[in-house]
Amino acid sequence: MKTPSVLKNTVKTILLLAIPLVAYKASAQVARASAGRAEFIEVEKNVKLHVTDLGEGKPVVLIHGWPLSDAMYEYQYADLIQKGYRVIGITLRGFGQSDKPFGKYNYDVFADDIKVVLDKLKIEGATIGGFSMGGATVIHYVAKHNGAHVSKMALFGAAAPVWTKREDFNYGQWTKEDVNGLIALNNTDRPQLLENFGKIFPANESSVTPGQGAWLGTIQAQASPYAMGQCLATLRDGDLRPDLKKIKIPTLILHGSHDKICSYDLAEQMHKLLTKSKLVPLEKSGHALFIEEREKFNAELVKFMESNTLAYNN
Repeated sequence: MKTPSVLKNTVKTILLLAIPLVAYKASAQVARASAGRAEFIEVEKNVKLHVTDLGEGKPVVLIHGWPLSDAMYEYQYADLIQKGYRVIGITLRGFGQSDKPFGKYNYDVFADDIKVVLDKLKIEGATIGGFSMGGATVIHYVAKHNGAHVSKMALFGAAAPVWTKREDFNYGQWTKEDVNGLIALNNTDRPQLLENFGKIFPANESSVTPGQGAWLGTIQAQASPYAMGQCLATLRDGDLRPDLKKIKIPTLILHGSHDKICSYDLAEQMHKLLTKSKLVPLEKSGHALFIEEREKFNAELVKFMESNTLAYNN
C-alpha cells in the first residue's frame, strides 16, 4: 500500500506531465483562431506596409488613392468577402498605418513595394485595382513588372494617363502651376488643403453624407505631410502614356461622370490607350464613386472579375 507521501509525489508528477499538454492544446486553439496572415509586411529595411488580407478565394488586390489608405475600401472588402474573394488592400508607404520614411515617393517606389508584398504572399492570377493616384500606381506596376501576379486590372477614377495639362495633352482640370499651389498649401495649411479637396470630392453636397465625409477625414489625417507633398509632385510630373501602351491584360475603367479631381475625359483617354479595356461611367458620381454608387461600383467590379475576358477587347 502506497504511503501518503508517495501518493502526493505521484499526483505532482501527473500534474507536471499534464501542464505541457494543456499548454499545447491552448496554443493550438489560439493558432486556429486566425489564418496566420501578417498585418504588416516589410518591403525594405525599416519600412513596413500595412496590409489588409481578408477572405478566401480568388485574390483581389486594391491600392488606395491620395491621401487615403487601404481603409477606404471598407465597403468593398465586406461585399467581396461575402462573394467568395480574398481581398488584399495595401497601404502605400507614407499613408495610413504604413511606415512613413524620409525618401522617395513616386510610382517606381510604389510599384516595387507592391511587387515585394505580392511576392511574399505568393499571389497569382489576381485582379489588381487602384483608385485615383492608386490607379496610376497600378498602371505603372503592371507595365514595369510585366503583370507579375495579376491577370486583370481595374482603374477607379484613376489619375492617368497624365494628371496635369501639357502642350500635347489638353485634358483634365489641373495645370502644373495649380499643383504647385497645392504643394505650397500642403506645406503651410494642410487642413485647408484637405477641406478644399473634400468640397470637390463628391459629385454634389448630398452624394456623400456628413458621416462618410468625417470617416474619410479620419483616414486622411493619418497621412504623412511630407509624403503628401512628394506625391503631389509625382502626380504633377507623371506621364503614364508609355505604360498604358504596354499593358495587354483586360482592364475595367470605372469613372465618375462628374469627377472634379480626375475629370471624365481622362478615362476616355485611358480607354483609347488600353487595347483590352471597358469603360463604365458612374453617372451619379464624382471622385467618390466607391461610396457614391457603392452598389454599382461593387457589382461592376465583380462582373468584370467573373467575365469572359474577350468581352473586354476594344
